[in-house]
Amino acid sequence: QVQLVESGGGLVQPGGSLRLSCAASEIELEHLTIAWFRQAPGKEREGVSCIHNPDDVTYYSDSVKGRFIISRDNAKNTMYLQMNDLRPEDTAIYYCAAAKMVYYSHYVFRIDEYDYWGRGTQVTVSS
Repeated sequence: QVQLVESGGGLVQPGGSLRLSCAASEIELEHLTIAWFRQAPGKEREGVSCIHNPDDVTYYSDSVKGRFIISRDNAKNTMYLQMNDLRPEDTAIYYCAAAKMVYYSHYVFRIDEYDYWGRGTQVTVSS
């Protein structure tokens, strides 16, 4: 059974850092397009960052560019999101996702492109 399991969320003060992890089973992340999404209360789920397969080009939303870094460890079959300089507006449930194929780069943050989803991990940025 395919599983994506997030971890690493929590409460952090503004300006702080967190690293989210997403461990996969029954699928190989290095052969998939992988992404992080987030959903804040009362808002729609939005794409945050992506590594597109097969070219390994990374994408970031404008709101996190320069602060967040997406990465993947093929040996551990795990993806990460390093989040720096966190702001209250980053508060959300963060989800990892994987897609068998995203044909167009401008589709990388479309929710319906993704085949597998984790259950999410809460990130709260507050003083």
